[in-house]
Amino acid sequence: MKTMLTLLSLATAIHAASAVAQTKSGHVAANGINYYYEVHGKGEPLLLLHGGLGSIDMFRPLLPALSKGRRVIAVDLQGHGRTGLGERPISLVDMGDDMALILEQLGVGQVDVLGYSLGGGVAFRLAVQHPAMVRRLALVSAGFAQDGFYPEMLPMQAQVGAAMAEQMKDTPMYQSYMAVAPKPQDFPRLLDRMGEYMRKPYDWSEDVKKLEMPVMLVFADSDMYRPEHIVRFYQLLGGGLKDAGWQREHMSRNRLAILPDQTHYDIFLAPALVPTVLPFLDGKSAKASWAEQVRKK
Repeated sequence: MKTMLTLLSLATAIHAASAVAQTKSGHVAANGINYYYEVHGKGEPLLLLHGGLGSIDMFRPLLPALSKGRRVIAVDLQGHGRTGLGERPISLVDMGDDMALILEQLGVGQVDVLGYSLGGGVAFRLAVQHPAMVRRLALVSAGFAQDGFYPEMLPMQAQVGAAMAEQMKDTPMYQSYMAVAPKPQDFPRLLDRMGEYMRKPYDWSEDVKKLEMPVMLVFADSDMYRPEHIVRFYQLLGGGLKDAGWQREHMSRNRLAILPDQTHYDIFLAPALVPTVLPFLDGKSAKASWAEQVRKK
């Protein structure tokens, strides 16, 4: 939890010094949850989904770059930020369906999606459950199975619950929630719901194989996910199975990026994140082979 608090302290500080003009904001109801959303910029739509116990505000420092030439649709997930908790459990599967309803109500038929951590899980479920709505998918520090975490992480996640609320009152995590939540008194309930969600085992390896759109995985070199899990994720997507060939003839259409000197708790603020994902999301990831470069000289 100490690392998580450091993460949100940094995000809150940067948010205070960063402002991005909104073109639109409001609420959209989906399956009993009244979701808050913001729209920034113009261009091809990009759905942006934040990490757990955070909000859209986590991405404030990156929004100017992401919304330059893009229509970024950022959503506060269930129980987070300005979106109410509601009465149902926290479920990635349910929120995946919710995102599809939100996009439909906003008149968006297909989007590129960028999701971090919890938001990456929601983005993954949206792509699996509503594949026609997702053109390209970028997952930042998000795994496909519970055993992807380092073993010592599981007991820590299992301890998340309402009992932690009191000791968190002096943290930016708690204070930022209090500043914008529609029902500030729901913070302990949110911790309970997040703990319940994190205690449930899952393995979506078969769903990974079903993804037909181009996918990019982005992880930190010191992530909370084991390197073996990261490699396996890429392999399930068809990458890393054989040499690409000197003319790139066996290149996977999917991509894997490992950002150096980053952790799970600060990768969403990494200066390298936007230039890493945007070429992929813009469909500009093809590069000339060695032979092609030589012929150009």
